[in-house]
Amino acid sequence: MNTVINVINWQEDGIDQSARWHSESGMPPPRRVVIADDRMTADTAYRQACEGTALLWRGDYQNARQLLQAMARRCDEKPNKINKIETTPAQAFHLHRQAQSQRSRTLNMLLLPFNSDHSIPLRRAPDVRTALSEALGVTTDTYVASLRGLLGLIGAHEWRKNGVEIPALSARIHPHYGVFAPIRGEYVALVNEAPLPGLTKTQSVAFDIGTGTGVLAAVLARRGIKRIVATDQDSRALSCARENLTRLGLENQVIVEAADLFPEGRASLIVCNPPWIPARPSSPLEYAVYDPESRMLKGFINGLSTHLETGGEGWLILSDLAEHLGLRTRAELLATIEAAGLSVLGKIDVKPHHPRVSDTSDPLHAARAAEMTSLWRLAKDH
Repeated sequence: MNTVINVINWQEDGIDQSARWHSESGMPPPRRVVIADDRMTADTAYRQACEGTALLWRGDYQNARQLLQAMARRCDEKPNKINKIETTPAQAFHLHRQAQSQRSRTLNMLLLPFNSDHSIPLRRAPDVRTALSEALGVTTDTYVASLRGLLGLIGAHEWRKNGVEIPALSARIHPHYGVFAPIRGEYVALVNEAPLPGLTKTQSVAFDIGTGTGVLAAVLARRGIKRIVATDQDSRALSCARENLTRLGLENQVIVEAADLFPEGRASLIVCNPPWIPARPSSPLEYAVYDPESRMLKGFINGLSTHLETGGEGWLILSDLAEHLGLRTRAELLATIEAAGLSVLGKIDVKPHHPRVSDTSDPLHAARAAEMTSLWRLAKDH
């Protein structure tokens, strides 16, 4: 995880101060920093944040949370340019991303101090040491980070503690911070319900490429695949997958390996759920959603033939949202599959049922309403 760790400088009571800067979103340390406390109004805070001035909070923690909410309301009250001009779906997507990025930069300007044990030296601050130690590990010095980033870490800690119910497993998967949570269950259901290749009856080996939480590897194991190799190149994902598979009692059936896509050898079934949107992530945490230039998608398709047993299948789980946004065409996807020496044996579709599908205020509503998630069954050409 390429987090930005640097030094942030400010002046307080006429004395130059500095501390380690920590940003999981990859934001560099702000150049201008002023001290803020309970006397600061939301209008002043919002204006300074928009101008690029960071606010290092010295007041009451709960007041800082209220201030952040007030700043967020001001961000959201800005006129939505996307709905006021004629745009193509792709232009609407990029404008939406720009607006979200600007909103994130503004709200990340409200900063908190942290002690070396991850505690917060402010009035009415909660005990966040467990949540931060879980995600960030042990620290030896004080640091400064954004309140918004802290809230993300606290939320991730709750997800990890409570888990996500997976009907296909009759169990919960516990996502770690920075690892994509399987909250969109339709793609898990596809892997649980698709007919297994006949070859798996005699050669019961599968690969799960980009395993994340390990959820798809767990589903395949529960379906009776005897040996599964689950790969990922992110250290947090590897730790998360191992923990989930151990909790489910599947650690002897599933091997978790660090790899850029494929492990060594061949398998009868190779499954991959790559990021669905071919766009550049604006932070390290977005790599689970955005796949720059479709690198992972193309890497999986182009490497599949080499690692697939003859008579086996590659299962590509992919949403067509990128097609509805004008970021990729169906013809381009099919051409990539054909150029890799693969055939499409079939495709199983399911309609997503997440809340954004029915959110008409979403600038990307038309694309989301038309979206379909599919399991593409791919095989080597003979």
